[in-house]
Amino acid sequence: MRLFDTADGQVRPVTPGPTATMYVCGITPYDATHLGHAATYLAFDLVNRILRDGGHAVHYVQNTTDVDDPLFERADRDGLDWRELGTREIALYREDMAALRVLPPRDYIGAIESVGEVVEMVDKLLACGAAYAVDDAQFPDIYFRHDATEQFGYESGYDRATMDRLFAERGGDPARPGKHDPIDALLWRAARPGEPSWPAPFGEGRPGWHIECAAIALNRIGPEFDIQGGGSDLIYPHHEYSAAHAEALVAGRRFARHYVHAGLIALDGKKMSKSRGNLVFVSTLRRTGVDPAAIRLGLFAGHYRTDREWSDAVLSEALSRLDTWKRAAALASGPDAGDTIARLRQHLADDLDTPKALAAVDNWAQQALEYGGAEVSAPAAVALAVDALLGIRL
Repeated sequence: MRLFDTADGQVRPVTPGPTATMYVCGITPYDATHLGHAATYLAFDLVNRILRDGGHAVHYVQNTTDVDDPLFERADRDGLDWRELGTREIALYREDMAALRVLPPRDYIGAIESVGEVVEMVDKLLACGAAYAVDDAQFPDIYFRHDATEQFGYESGYDRATMDRLFAERGGDPARPGKHDPIDALLWRAARPGEPSWPAPFGEGRPGWHIECAAIALNRIGPEFDIQGGGSDLIYPHHEYSAAHAEALVAGRRFARHYVHAGLIALDGKKMSKSRGNLVFVSTLRRTGVDPAAIRLGLFAGHYRTDREWSDAVLSEALSRLDTWKRAAALASGPDAGDTIARLRQHLADDLDTPKALAAVDNWAQQALEYGGAEVSAPAAVALAVDALLGIRL
């Protein structure tokens, strides 16, 4: 399999051992799963399936950021305990993923579960000089020195101006007094009234965002695991810093061999986001009777790395495609399936080229329905391949 590596800016072979290792950033559970989430997790579900089809076991790890400001804010708005809200949305997310036939990770790890691991890692970063506490007697938050590793910035390739802008837009706190540099990232937030906190040698508090993923990945599959994945909006600061946190402790070694990022999903020309309120939820589509297989097909119609639109037309085309495939798979016989299955594998292994993969199956289905075929085993063979590789049951 070959995948585009964000750090290197090119499509490169993925070369795992007998067990491939993959870490994909999970949700912050304060709202339901929308199609932007689904597109990312479906892309890495394909990676998982292709690796397994190639004979690899897959150790897939995914976190859940179940301690974070948006969760607390939503719980306060709705009059709920933040733990109750998180538990509810995690359950809905997993239900949505099961409906979409996403193969579950081996390890689902929440931030709460990993606090001890974060404390240990922050302690080590302080000891080696990669982290510091701000001079604030009331709230001595701990920050990571962004220049603690020589290679900082290699994953995103962004210049300083872009880093400054995105750091402020994506959860950073550049104006925090006492920081050595505006883009130094929060590792440990000192305890505040009304916020959950945990004990630590350097003072009670709770984890920052990036360190959580670094600790979870390092302690299960890292360093130098095969694939770190997520949406393209996580390239910086989140993935840049989670890699830097880990690399500060394992000098000279990349956090991951491949950094792989999925494009964003838009509705009416604008990225789906909670702040815009233009979300299409998987659970809502399911409740209205939409076949989850059509959601998969609709999102696979575009290449995973491209930002793309969701619309009624996309869904209508996916439903039509699904109906065509099902009718062809139900035939008593059809054209030989060998070449179709080979091309399906080939296209998916080439940086998840789903448009070409879907076209290969389209061609077989059209031939089967229009001209028939003598191969009795062909419809079942295509159905099995589509199920195993694309996750779509015909």
